[in-house]
Amino acid sequence: MKDNRLRQQDEFEWWIEPFGEMRVPAIIYASLPQIEEMDQNVFTQVTNVATLPGIVQASYAMPDAHWGYGFPIGGVGDFDPAQGGVISAGGVGFDISCGVRTMLTGLHVDDILVQQHQLADQLQREIPAGVGSTGFLHLQAREMDEMLTGGAAWAVARGYGYPADLDRIEEYGCAAGAEPSSVSARAKKRQQNQVGTLGSGNHYLEVQEIDRIYDPDSAMALGLRQHEVVVSLHCGSRGLGHQIGTDFLKQMVVQAPAHGLQLPDRELACAPLSSILGRQYLGAMRAGINCALANRQVLTHLVRGVFARFFPAVTLTLLYDVSHNTCKEEEHQVDGERRMLYVHRKGATRAFGPGHPSLPASLQNVGQPVLIGGSMGTFSHIMVGVAGGHERAFSSACHGAGRVMSRRQATKRWRGREIIATLEQQGIAIRSVSMRGIAEEAPGAYKEVGSVVDVAQAAGLARKVARVRPLICIKG
Repeated sequence: MKDNRLRQQDEFEWWIEPFGEMRVPAIIYASLPQIEEMDQNVFTQVTNVATLPGIVQASYAMPDAHWGYGFPIGGVGDFDPAQGGVISAGGVGFDISCGVRTMLTGLHVDDILVQQHQLADQLQREIPAGVGSTGFLHLQAREMDEMLTGGAAWAVARGYGYPADLDRIEEYGCAAGAEPSSVSARAKKRQQNQVGTLGSGNHYLEVQEIDRIYDPDSAMALGLRQHEVVVSLHCGSRGLGHQIGTDFLKQMVVQAPAHGLQLPDRELACAPLSSILGRQYLGAMRAGINCALANRQVLTHLVRGVFARFFPAVTLTLLYDVSHNTCKEEEHQVDGERRMLYVHRKGATRAFGPGHPSLPASLQNVGQPVLIGGSMGTFSHIMVGVAGGHERAFSSACHGAGRVMSRRQATKRWRGREIIATLEQQGIAIRSVSMRGIAEEAPGAYKEVGSVVDVAQAAGLARKVARVRPLICIKG
């Protein structure tokens, strides 16, 4: 055992009881092999989070957890403003509202395979991707503020999508309470030409085949049929979100002593939710969420345009859009009392169960879709939230496979062209502007995603509905 303070509660739940400055226990959901392979820094970081003021119930780590900035990626922390709770820029992360959306095509996999490479080429030509990539929009100051306030709803109002799309996005495509005035001029400048771009790193556009159905009833409710094709996007708030994180982390570190905060790690920089700085960050972070939602909505418009030229009779329908790297105000039951909490999900997915009032009528019986990205050579999964999930980790689940090695280690082990050739032999067409980026994101640099979703299901965080395999992957 890497950490002798870990105590196994059941097969997939591990506790570190409070010690030192910890206010609540740290709880890690993982199998024994995952615990054995987990970076020691995850245990340090999840216990550090447990020391922050106002934390409620526990500090959590999901099965895909790995080392991150301040919080572990795959970390969840809930804070009560009435108990002196804080908001942490490190607990949200730099890529604010990085997330996944999946669209249904109704196409059979054979429809794609006959023109797989032509479709891949066209998607690469029309979807801006890569470091510093720019899109077709150039936002002036007033439009920028409207985008940061309106999110996906702003994009739909401009003709980049359908009103029905908004029903299938968290908060119906717009985070309330965004304050563009709290976003720096530098952050807005970085985003001026980046709406409708994919970015780099682990972001992708994938055309995927539904290759396995685990839960036929839920799959039918979501419109998922075996051997049909879906399209998934993974991207976030680009330069704007990164700059918001950079700006506020500095201020939170400087002001921490004035707020009486003793931080175990400066990367946990935070501010009381009741403070001016805390409220400013909330407003800026919500603007960052809206930026990511608008970005994914404009990208959806571009993808629909490409598919319309190949398949004129097909309309891509949005299954759902989930965000990671957020702090959201949510009501939860704690010790028999309803309390309004601020839930940080750093590399974690919200996973409301059936009947949750925030879900649209069409998802009330099945629960919120939870979209788990794999890597460009492995499966992704579609899960749903479960009843009782709020008792496990405030209705949170994993978000992806989770890295097992750094990007630097990956580039020492693999070459991009070799990865592309290997995946081509497996029937996966890869397109990228960066061979280094391909090596950094090699499938071997990630955990086995099947074991991650199996543990998420066994631990009662979410339930498996379907598995998808990549046919085309566009990377930055």
